[in-house]
Amino acid sequence: MPNTMHPFNTQLLNDTLITKSFSVADYVPTLDAMLSRTLKRIALKKEQGLRTPDELWLVDHNDVYTLGQAGKEEHILQRTNTPIIKTDRGGQVTWHGHGQLVMYWLFDLDSVGWSVRNMVSHAEQAIEDVVNDCLKGEASTDTIHISARARRDAPGVYLYTDITTEDNNSHTSADEVEANNTIMLGKIASLGFKIKHGFSYHGIAINLNCDLSAFNAINPCGYAGMQMLRLADFVSMSQATNTQLNNLPLTDEAKTLTYEQFTQKLIENIAQRHAGNIPLRELAPK
Repeated sequence: MPNTMHPFNTQLLNDTLITKSFSVADYVPTLDAMLSRTLKRIALKKEQGLRTPDELWLVDHNDVYTLGQAGKEEHILQRTNTPIIKTDRGGQVTWHGHGQLVMYWLFDLDSVGWSVRNMVSHAEQAIEDVVNDCLKGEASTDTIHISARARRDAPGVYLYTDITTEDNNSHTSADEVEANNTIMLGKIASLGFKIKHGFSYHGIAINLNCDLSAFNAINPCGYAGMQMLRLADFVSMSQATNTQLNNLPLTDEAKTLTYEQFTQKLIENIAQRHAGNIPLRELAPK
C-alpha cells in the first residue's frame, strides 16, 4: 500500500466529526497517516488557533500483531508468518485482522471537553451499548443472560453471564464469580490510545466475525489465558464483506446482523457522545 492513505468512504456526521473508512489496510502506512494527520491538526491549532473536525477512522486491517509502547515480548508466545509491529499506543500485544472492527479516534480532547479517562469510558460504554443492543433476545434466555461490560481493573469490554444460586452451588469456583453474581466469559473488545498535545489517536478493536485463532499465539493485552470472544458466536451475523457502510436497520424479514450495521450503530452512538448527548454512566465497581 502506498504511504498516502486514501479512504474509500468519507462521511460528514456534523461540523466537528467525520468518519473515514479504509479497507485491506496495512498497519504501518495506517499508523504513519494517523500520526501525520494528528501532527498537522496540532500545528493548525497552535499556530493558527484552528479547530479541525475530529475523525473516526474505520479500518479493516490485514493480519498484524501490534506491541504497545511498553509492551513485553514475553507476551508473544509463538512466532508466525503474521508481522509483529512495535507501535506507540498504550497496552501490550494484540492482533488485528479481517472481521474485526478497528476504530481509530483522532480527537481533540480539549475541544470536546474530555479527559483521557472520559474518552476511555466513552469508548467502553459505546461498545457496551451497541453490543448489548445486538445481544437482546438472541444471546439471552429465561435462564441465561449475557451482557457486555467494562472493568475498572482491565481496559476493554468483556462478556458476562448471570448465574443463579443453583449455578453458584455447582463447580464454579469463588474466584470465577464476580461480586454481582456473574461469570466473565471473555473479552470481546480491546482499547489502546495515544495522546499527543491533547490530541488522541489509535483506539478500539471489536471482534465481530473474525477468526479468533490468531490470539492463540499471544497473551492478549498481556493477560495469560485471557479468552477472546467474537460477537458472531452469540448473535446471527452475516459473513458479508465490509466494503461499505449499510445504514439499513434490521427488519423482521432480515434479522442477520452485518458488519456494516454494527459499524453504523457504533458510529451513531459515538457521534451522540461526541456531541454531548449521551452522558457517561457511573463506572462499575472494581
